Amino acid sequence: MTSIDPSDEQAIEAQLGRPPRAIHAIGHRCPCGNPDVVTTEPRLPDGTPFPTTFYLTCPRAASLIGTLEASGLMKEMSDRLASDESLAAAYRQAHEAYLAAREAIGHVDEIEGVSAGGMPARVKCLHVLAGQALAQGRGVNPLGDEVLDLLGEWWASGPCVP
Repeated sequence: MTSIDPSDEQAIEAQLGRPPRAIHAIGHRCPCGNPDVVTTEPRLPDGTPFPTTFYLTCPRAASLIGTLEASGLMKEMSDRLASDESLAAAYRQAHEAYLAAREAIGHVDEIEGVSAGGMPARVKCLHVLAGQALAQGRGVNPLGDEVLDLLGEWWASGPCVP
């Protein structure tokens, strides 16, 4: 595990409302300066496999994404995957990029081939897709990019935690 700056760890704990677990690195920083995505170890300290490599920590972004999820966006995106082969192919590539990033951190047999967010066949968690788009950059996950576009500037009112 990588050493995380104590101030980042404190910010993440404030964002989550609990101590963070198994942080490997800061996956992305919000324009406000705080971490907004952490890259996690593929196995928690208690030995539990943890497939969510890119974990969104910003409560503002997470809340806005919850509203998007409640709107039915995940079903609409899943329906598009079933009818748009080029979108489905790009989403499968995002799945492979996710797996490669986790494998670079460490191998866990129990979650081999399993990414997160429903990839590669459906959409079941927009938080994961946004986390991947932030951590790995735009152009990696087309649906994650769409989520980021819908969020707007969630940081504009200042940091979510001091």
